[in-house]
Amino acid sequence: MNVPFLSFEPQHVPLREALTAAFERVYDSYWYVLGEEVKQFEQEYAAFNQVKHAIGVANGLDALVLALRALGVGPGDEVIVPSNTYIATWLAVTQVGATPVPVEPDPATSNLDPARIAAALTARTRAIMPVHLYGQACRMTEIMALATEHNLYVVEDNAQSQGASFDGALTGSFGHVNGTSFYPGKNLGALGDAGAITTNDESLAQQLRVLRNYGSQQKYYNEVVGYNSRLDELQAALLRVKLHSLPEWTQQRQQIAAWYDQHLAGISELRLPVVAPGATHVYHLYVVHTPHRAALQAHLTAAGIGTLIHYPVPPHRQQAYQPMNLPAGSFPIAEELAATCLSLPMWPGMTEDHVRAVGTAARHFTL
Repeated sequence: MNVPFLSFEPQHVPLREALTAAFERVYDSYWYVLGEEVKQFEQEYAAFNQVKHAIGVANGLDALVLALRALGVGPGDEVIVPSNTYIATWLAVTQVGATPVPVEPDPATSNLDPARIAAALTARTRAIMPVHLYGQACRMTEIMALATEHNLYVVEDNAQSQGASFDGALTGSFGHVNGTSFYPGKNLGALGDAGAITTNDESLAQQLRVLRNYGSQQKYYNEVVGYNSRLDELQAALLRVKLHSLPEWTQQRQQIAAWYDQHLAGISELRLPVVAPGATHVYHLYVVHTPHRAALQAHLTAAGIGTLIHYPVPPHRQQAYQPMNLPAGSFPIAEELAATCLSLPMWPGMTEDHVRAVGTAARHFTL
């Protein structure tokens, strides 16, 4: 059985009529920027995420950049970031002129380790940016307590974990202001780039609405140097349709992960995902680790199993961050995770037969 790494078909085919109707609704409205669809989606996503405000923006990176801007983070400031994450987390810090300060993860969960944060704090630290990597919630209770103790802002990178929770509260609801992405492959994906910012702070929400729209509340009158980063009206309409299915898709992802846990159990030198106490995992990705990654990936490819590597090069080893002078070995946990991680197929609509096929192929792997 061939198992692609990702298939949109099981999600999109049942919604085709509703998505087409949403497109026609926008087409016929003759209002294509910051209209009623964006307004309604912001209200609906805020309710889903159990926050007071959601502000739609163009993409997930812009969400993080604008969040930091609204908090006044900029040149001379430091922001705690995970040493292993997609580079967008670091880019957001750099783009506001601040300095990313990497902190190593918990090797078991790949998420930022709260116990390591305190050692990285300096007089210049302004914020902590936890990333709920692969869909698992970070240990937010500890992170928020540390932030409160040191008077720091928290900006959650919630791009991979809509609907995950820690100690019963949803990711994207802990921080002072938080960013998420609706890139098509995310758990809640648009049909193009899209993103949002969540917050419970009325003042920050108002600042963000101004920042995303050229720094303007009234057309042609600009209060601050802003951005053109507005959630597209059409994408908002499509996201409204898909948001209704997100809880069901999350349950499917968790069931698929449970099947993987069963069908991959006991395979030598294959480490399966670990979920921290108090955390839930919505499995944007199902990531295993093995010292034989290249050989296993080649074996699975030959068996018709699609895989990807998230992410092969940690940010500190990227050419973009060479000026930080962080040589190989600077963050050994991140480097080890990057060298051994392998993402297996994970998409709503997968059956146990799909998962069994992946497990059977993995069990037939030999060096």
